Amino acid sequence: MATTFRKLALRLVSAVSPEGAQNSLVRRFSKPLTDQLCGKVTDDFMELLLRGMEFSFSLSKGYRENIRDFAGTYVFRTDDGKVGCSAVFHDGDMEVESDVCFPYEVRVSFKDPRALWKFLLGENQDILDSILANEVEVDGNLNYIYKFGFLARDLQHRLGVA
Repeated sequence: MATTFRKLALRLVSAVSPEGAQNSLVRRFSKPLTDQLCGKVTDDFMELLLRGMEFSFSLSKGYRENIRDFAGTYVFRTDDGKVGCSAVFHDGDMEVESDVCFPYEVRVSFKDPRALWKFLLGENQDILDSILANEVEVDGNLNYIYKFGFLARDLQHRLGVA
């Protein structure tokens, strides 16, 4: 209930504020994610990335346009099972789940958080190289991975760390 109320409040703020102000608020409230993107990637990276995206979709009209009419479920997990979470997109919104959701359109298993960072946000993103190096395993539709990579890089630009 609190999350729904918070999202509603953020959407109201986004309706009355200019895009520059929206991006400034996103940068201000996404400091832990920015630290991960600029420094050492930890086990918290995936959940911080998803929470940052969820917050940004609620606050930024321009960023929210990227998921209009998009539906899909992503599952992210480490090979050792220490990190596992899901992102569910529906009705122009995103929900972050701390558990693995079924069914999903794509599941990404990664060796460690650094491998996932490289896979999604690397300068020369090459999904095939990551798969061949056994750093990442993908089960499902690869088009969803490209979409998610775009969303992650767009957020990186909005945070001013790209």
